[in-house]
Amino acid sequence: MFKTVFVSCQVILVQVNPGEAFTIRREDGQFQCITGPAQVPMMSPNGSVPPIYVPPGYVSQIIEENGVRRVLVLPQQPDFHPGGHSPLHHPPPPPHPHLPAFIPHPAMMGPPPHLYTGMPGGVGDMSSQYIPQYHPAHIFSEQDTHSQHGRQSFLHRDDRASKTHERLQKKLKERQGGGGGGGGGQVKDSPPSSPQKSCSSPPSVDIHNGIGGTGLDAQALLALLSNISKPVVSDIQARGAVVSWSAPTRPESDNNTVEDDTSLPEALSYEVAFSINGKDGKYQNINSVQELSATLENLRPATDYHVRVQAACNCLLGSPSEAASFTTLCCEPDPPSPPKKTSGTKNTLVLTWKAPCDNGSKIKNYILQWDEGKGTGSFEQCYYGPQKQYRVTKLTPASRYSFRLAAKNDMGVSEFSEVVDLFTSCSVPLPPFPPELEMAGVTFLSMKWQRPSSSPKEDDIYYVLEMEEEGSGYGFQPSYDGDELSHTVRNLRRSTKYKFRVAAYNSEGKSNPSQVVEFITKPDRPSCPCRPVIRGRVQPDSFKMAWEPPKDNGGAEVTKYVVELSEGLNGLLWGQVYAGPALEHVCDGLKPGCCYQARLYCISEGGQSPLSETLQVQTPAVSPGPCLPPRLVGKPKAREVQLRWGPPQIDGGSPVSCYSVEISGPHSEESREVYQGAELDCSVGGLLPGKTYSFRLKAANKAGFGPLSERCEVTTGPGAPEPCKAPSTTCKSPSCVVVSWETPPCNGAPVTEYRLEWGAAEGSMQVCYSGPGLSHEMKGLLPATNYFCRVQAVNVAGVGPFSEAVLCQTPCSVPAAVSNIYVLKESELQKFETSRAFSPSTCLGISWDPPCDHGSPITSYLIDVGEKQPIVVGPVTKYIIQHLQPDTSYRIRIQAQNSLGTGPFSHTFKLKTKPLPPPPPRLECTAFSHQTLRLKWGEGPAKATTSDAPQYHLQMGDKNGRFLSLYKGPCHTHKVQRLNESTSYTFRIQAFNEAGEGPFSTVYTFTTPRSPPPPVKAPKVERLDENSCDVSWEALPLMKGDPVIYSLQSMMGNSEFKQAFKGSATSFQVQNLQPSSDYRFRVCAIRQCQDATELSGPYSPTVTLSPQRNDAVSGSGVAGLGSRTGTESIRTRQSLTDEQCAFLLLMVFAVIAILIAFVIQYFVIK
Repeated sequence: MFKTVFVSCQVILVQVNPGEAFTIRREDGQFQCITGPAQVPMMSPNGSVPPIYVPPGYVSQIIEENGVRRVLVLPQQPDFHPGGHSPLHHPPPPPHPHLPAFIPHPAMMGPPPHLYTGMPGGVGDMSSQYIPQYHPAHIFSEQDTHSQHGRQSFLHRDDRASKTHERLQKKLKERQGGGGGGGGGQVKDSPPSSPQKSCSSPPSVDIHNGIGGTGLDAQALLALLSNISKPVVSDIQARGAVVSWSAPTRPESDNNTVEDDTSLPEALSYEVAFSINGKDGKYQNINSVQELSATLENLRPATDYHVRVQAACNCLLGSPSEAASFTTLCCEPDPPSPPKKTSGTKNTLVLTWKAPCDNGSKIKNYILQWDEGKGTGSFEQCYYGPQKQYRVTKLTPASRYSFRLAAKNDMGVSEFSEVVDLFTSCSVPLPPFPPELEMAGVTFLSMKWQRPSSSPKEDDIYYVLEMEEEGSGYGFQPSYDGDELSHTVRNLRRSTKYKFRVAAYNSEGKSNPSQVVEFITKPDRPSCPCRPVIRGRVQPDSFKMAWEPPKDNGGAEVTKYVVELSEGLNGLLWGQVYAGPALEHVCDGLKPGCCYQARLYCISEGGQSPLSETLQVQTPAVSPGPCLPPRLVGKPKAREVQLRWGPPQIDGGSPVSCYSVEISGPHSEESREVYQGAELDCSVGGLLPGKTYSFRLKAANKAGFGPLSERCEVTTGPGAPEPCKAPSTTCKSPSCVVVSWETPPCNGAPVTEYRLEWGAAEGSMQVCYSGPGLSHEMKGLLPATNYFCRVQAVNVAGVGPFSEAVLCQTPCSVPAAVSNIYVLKESELQKFETSRAFSPSTCLGISWDPPCDHGSPITSYLIDVGEKQPIVVGPVTKYIIQHLQPDTSYRIRIQAQNSLGTGPFSHTFKLKTKPLPPPPPRLECTAFSHQTLRLKWGEGPAKATTSDAPQYHLQMGDKNGRFLSLYKGPCHTHKVQRLNESTSYTFRIQAFNEAGEGPFSTVYTFTTPRSPPPPVKAPKVERLDENSCDVSWEALPLMKGDPVIYSLQSMMGNSEFKQAFKGSATSFQVQNLQPSSDYRFRVCAIRQCQDATELSGPYSPTVTLSPQRNDAVSGSGVAGLGSRTGTESIRTRQSLTDEQCAFLLLMVFAVIAILIAFVIQYFVIK
């Protein structure tokens, strides 16, 4: 059953109940099935109720409830008695052109519910209220759910749909029972079903949409889906294939039915499954597709597969097709596992590996690569063959080598395995250090040892730990063999000495054992002592107990006995009362009349024993202990006081039954009892006002009265104190005055507090002390200053009047400490004294703030400069300290002096002198030519690395003897250019930093060498005859008066150049040439210096003389010999120089780059 709720004039919500399905046609013509519960929004073109397509046997009704109109699609009874009303028949109109047609899925429907609803309202706009479930107004009895022939409807219902249908029927019956209308009367336009025709067979349902508008029922559709042909497998690869099939066709048995003209449903899907265990094996579903083909991926190579297809339409699934079999192709093997090291020595490694999956083609060879121990990540092949092991030789001991492996078959080479790092072993290890004890137990010893220092980390070293038990006679026996550096030897005997030694070994051999060490196991804990006993009489506060040693001491002597005591019989809290070697102890400090429990345990080197049995002791009771003094309750009256007290802290082991209070007079030591009873307070009368009385208390139990408490003095009727006498002042120092005073009459109450006021003026004094003392020390006063003071007394009754004010004048004192010290800048330092200049490297200019003189003018200052003698200066605030060390820190402090003495030093100020200017470095010439000189000085990089590095000033002398600046900066090199050849130049240099400029160095002289001649242009070659030619070149001018000669070299074919001529001429005739050979010529200029040295210049470009051609001279040429010189001029061929070749290649690359850029711009970017 579907419910259509009209929310607005544009959107229609179709509600699909649980267990039902709703099928719609989308805009692209495909069908979509929606299962409930769901709400499907649909668009209405004009906001009115669209025409609803109703299948045969169903009717649509529109009802209104709570202001919401709904369209219900209900099954129609074939015959019924209208009772005066005609039923609503809606013929199935064609689907609306703008709305998708929808019907309920027959497989999701239950039996017809036999219910009808009226339509009291017309069709119009609906409210936007959401209706979760439809509740009809009336329900009629469901008498017969079967057909006339006694069989159920062919429409199958699952459990979910059945339960939903039952809930709906229950709710309809409840609504019918509670509805109005006169006890179940029929609603207008809702006739009941005819009882005579209620058992008629259900109408045939024309299934639409998702089952396809073909008129097929569920059984026919299922038969159609099961009639699917065998799939076809194509494009078979090693790891994939393409499966295709045809759409299901109608069985031949149904060809003569009435529905032959129906078409196949459109919304079909196909389930593709495959099996690798045969056609009858377990199939695994791959995916569900809508097309008639699917691609199988991630298959195994060289494997037999069986694939089948099932057709599905919504909730119906046909039988699977016949399985198609195919076999995937072979391919290259899988990547193998990394090779493993089975054995090895210092220079060899034996590697083995396992064969990977060959993927259908037998593995023929393995490719083993290694990095040759370089660790660069590049690999070279070290083995190629069919074996599964290989021995790598000629290796370096204790080195790491990386290997990887690949397999090859007829189909190709697999991917390489993961890279594995293997190490070669080294020589026999040295004897290790003896083992060290980590922990010793009763039956075990934990030891550790160190790896031999000479063995590299890459070497696999194993250790053998040997043990010998003292007195066993078996010698050393191995107890551990492994690569760990620690081991625990167990199952040993207690308190026994064992000897140990360790040896190391690797693949090359075993080392000598280490030195022998001895370790002793710990003893076991002793057994519990015997039960303690009481010796002598039990006292009220003590008793004496004794015990016997334990029967088993655990292998070690008992060193201490520990006695624990617990008060009471519950034994919850125990306290230690004794720890020592004795076998008896006196437990004192006990409470009388209390029960105690005692126990003990012993301790040896092996540990602590269990507890002994418990001893119970009862102490006798005694008289109570002293009570606390009674305390006054409230304010004392003139003749009566109220006292209260508490029970004594110690009751003597028996409850207190009585208290006694005694009083003593102010001038008498005799006491009398004023109260006796069991109460904890009393009132004492008959006292004198303003007098002091003493009260004492004692308590009694069945043992008698205890001692008296301390005295409690109570004064009655207190009054305010009298005024104090004028205080006296004593000056201890210029900044400290002691003020003292006497106690005034207290008027019955002791003075509890004195208040001292102090101030610089008599009318502005403030309280500077409040307390019970009779004197006070005033500190932090200023010397040579007048102060005023007065004092008053205070007791519980009130505050007394002030005494007379006393004037006090503090004496003069030494000056105060200097607060701040400043450093003078260089500008202030130069202005300080114009007669001479001060260097900041050896002088420090300081200034300071003058301190307070404390009543006496300052006469001088004392400047302390650390280890030097203090400097005394007059009453000034600036001074320059001279004769200091450069670049040195000094701790400076200053104190002032006056006629009374020297004041305190100021805080220490750390000042530092500047360093001396740096000395000039040594100047060197590192490179030179006839026009340049490269100079270097100092040690350091060519460029400055730090900002505080010294800088340099380089100067060069001119013809007049003056020095001009060439360079100024932090670098250590400089190149001087544009110089003349064979000329001497003078230089000097100085260094400077923040301390100033240093002195100039000595003058250095460097001379430029002579320049070689320039290159000669390419010579000209003219052939004179077959065996001679003439070579000429251009002459060069004289070089500063030095003559220039020339050297001509020739080369025949591909031989070496040989000198043919050397002299001052500019041409030369070469004889004895071979007509069939190529000749090359080049010329260089040689400068003949005055000191008989020669400087050769570069050679000219090479000129080639080709052999003479036979047909170069014709007959007409022979006739014209009279007009020619008789020699044939042959145009020579010159070869390109290296510079010309480079320029030509550069031009070619530039043209190609321009063309590529043009192509990219035109074809790619645009």
